[in-house]
Amino acid sequence: MKNLSLQDQLLKAGLTNETKAKQARAEKRKQTKKQQKNKIESVNEAKQILQETKARQLEKDRLLNQKRNEEADKKQIINQVFQLIDLNKLPKDEDGIAYNFTDQNKVKTVYINDDVRRQIISGRLAIVKSKTGYEVVPVPVAEKIKQRDEQVIIVLFTETAEQAEEDEYQGYEIPDDLMW
Repeated sequence: MKNLSLQDQLLKAGLTNETKAKQARAEKRKQTKKQQKNKIESVNEAKQILQETKARQLEKDRLLNQKRNEEADKKQIINQVFQLIDLNKLPKDEDGIAYNFTDQNKVKTVYINDDVRRQIISGRLAIVKSKTGYEVVPVPVAEKIKQRDEQVIIVLFTETAEQAEEDEYQGYEIPDDLMW
């Protein structure tokens, strides 16, 4: 005995006719095509959602990597600053005179000799904040530090043109009979 479909069995039994069977087959084909079409659209929607999710994740990862790189750059700059300070700091003179200055609205003190004090005031030396306290460094080093991090510079007097001119001729006397 052959396996007949339910439709064929109903036709043999006379419970349905051929036109109803054709209509049922056509309806079934329409439904399967509609389902296939809907599946394709839903697959496209799923792919689109997946792509959007991947794009968001990639953007999030890119931002996170950028943030990590910026933090690494900041750490590198801080290390460069402290290395410049350690290599170029002048020796401290605990027996010297107290030089007072302000840091974040607080008065701080560094003990230095008189020559170093004059050089700080004239703008040839600067005071910078280090890991352990405050150090005195030459102005070219302070300028390099300032390029990397301005907050480390505590005292840096800039020389004006008049001061520079006065310093150049400091050892020379001006004659009284000089005619201009």
